[in-house]
Amino acid sequence: MKSVTQIAAEIVAREGGYVDDPDDPGGATKHGVTLGTLRRLGRDLTGDGRVDEMDVRALDPAQAAEIFIEHYYKGPRIDRLPPTVQASVFDMYVNAGGNAVVILQRLLGDMGQRVVVDGIIGPQTIAAAELADAAAPGYFADAYGIARRNYYYRLADVRPASRKYATTRAGAKGGWIRRAEEFISPRYHLTEGEHRKRVAKWA
Repeated sequence: MKSVTQIAAEIVAREGGYVDDPDDPGGATKHGVTLGTLRRLGRDLTGDGRVDEMDVRALDPAQAAEIFIEHYYKGPRIDRLPPTVQASVFDMYVNAGGNAVVILQRLLGDMGQRVVVDGIIGPQTIAAAELADAAAPGYFADAYGIARRNYYYRLADVRPASRKYATTRAGAKGGWIRRAEEFISPRYHLTEGEHRKRVAKWA
């Protein structure tokens, strides 16, 4: 099983370098870390007394990974979840914040577990996740990954500006969908035809 350090390094690589996409609510971002995050954490990387776009540009991969481990893995207590889903929930938490936990909690409810959907990993969510993982060994991670993929599609349904993240201009799977499927067994991946049928109404 991969260590959290390895998972964090993969997230950093997946997120890529500096971008400031006007369609991304996160704004200026590098290695997946937004300007808002640096401001919230008070990370003045340039030492000029303020946290701004130049600090985002100065961020290196090791610093990004450290932020993810401390504030997106340990902070929200993803490390307390069953190991089978930690990597996917961690990756999505970086990508979508507390929505990653909301999706998990809704899935747990669908699986018959009693859990409050509040986006917070507490004792109830941890216990429910352990029970769900034990009840569906080998499938819990796939179920979460599929729920995550569905979340991206639904988000793009209601927010046209986000559709470029779910599908390419040519109609193939976009970054969001490919990212979710990295954590889903190949047998549950959508075919390109299934994907195109799902996004056909966006045309």
